[in-house]
Amino acid sequence: MSENKIRLGVNIDHVATVRNARGGFHPDPVRAALLAEKAGADGITAHLREDRRHIKDSDIERLMQSISIPLNFEMAATEEMLNIATRLKPASACIVPEKREELTTEGGLDVIGGYDHLKPFIAKLTQAGVSVSLFIDPDLKQIQASKDLGADKIELHTGSYVDASGENQLAELERLRAGARLSGEIDLEVHAGHGLDYDTVAAVAEIPEFTEFNIGHFLIGEAIFTGLEASIAHMRTLMNKGRENC
Repeated sequence: MSENKIRLGVNIDHVATVRNARGGFHPDPVRAALLAEKAGADGITAHLREDRRHIKDSDIERLMQSISIPLNFEMAATEEMLNIATRLKPASACIVPEKREELTTEGGLDVIGGYDHLKPFIAKLTQAGVSVSLFIDPDLKQIQASKDLGADKIELHTGSYVDASGENQLAELERLRAGARLSGEIDLEVHAGHGLDYDTVAAVAEIPEFTEFNIGHFLIGEAIFTGLEASIAHMRTLMNKGRENC
């Protein structure tokens, strides 16, 4: 793999959402993860929420047993999730904010406000051999605080960029560019994710500091029409084209 190639992590949460809408075992998110791996995904992301609205504990355990690419375990900074992560030891844990009433993650983690809680929490994950990522907005102070907390990497929330248009979208893209630049300067690996689709991914891929995108809902939605392997392949093509321009 080229050193300049962006890794693609595929989030399989919403395969579980469809399964849970009716109960039973179909469609199986682990099967989706294996298809994503076959299609060239570099990692699998799964968010085990407090209310278990999509991914369940057994899904995480089966993913750990079944896939041969890294599992990125999205989790809230709670004692319950810490116990699960330190027991199963996924390749990485991405700490995200979580509210029961939200439809999806609404913004980045406030690592400055939660500094005293997060410092020992991150240390325990690190001691267990789990690489730690923090899901944050592209705010320079939050990025610096993430480094100070001892995180290995951050994932910048791209939702505001995706939802904006015109000059506002260009301004949000510049925020992502500035955040990625600072991350590179302080030796903090930087990823991106949330809402990225075929129309928005290439411009973010042009930012050279980004090393990984985590994309889920859009790919699973497109898979209804084209199949999961095809949706992943097309996303990869667009990412690669964007990276060629950086």
